[in-house]
Amino acid sequence: MTARTLRETADVLIATTNAFDADTALTLFTPDAVIDDPSTGHRFDGNAGIRDYIERYFVGYQTVTRFLSIATISESRARVRVDFTGDFGHEIGLLDISVDADGLITRIDADLE
Repeated sequence: MTARTLRETADVLIATTNAFDADTALTLFTPDAVIDDPSTGHRFDGNAGIRDYIERYFVGYQTVTRFLSIATISESRARVRVDFTGDFGHEIGLLDISVDADGLITRIDADLE
């Protein structure tokens, strides 16, 4: 994995959630991927959990995400800073995205600043 690949993964994730396209977004994740988001009070496991997360918090709140910056943590992990707007208002978020050797997302640790 390279920083460029991590950035591309983040860009595609943002584009698919901004399009409210849960089906395409799910293709970016491994079947057993996890999204842990303390701001929601929940952890979302596997494709069913991730679909629920996208549909509930992106589609449901009409959330639009804008990329702000990326910091590479390791070859397979990056911290992406994003701007969220939607029916809830406005927040700045951090997404620690981990990927496997194939570039699929294995885990996202999400938080708000």
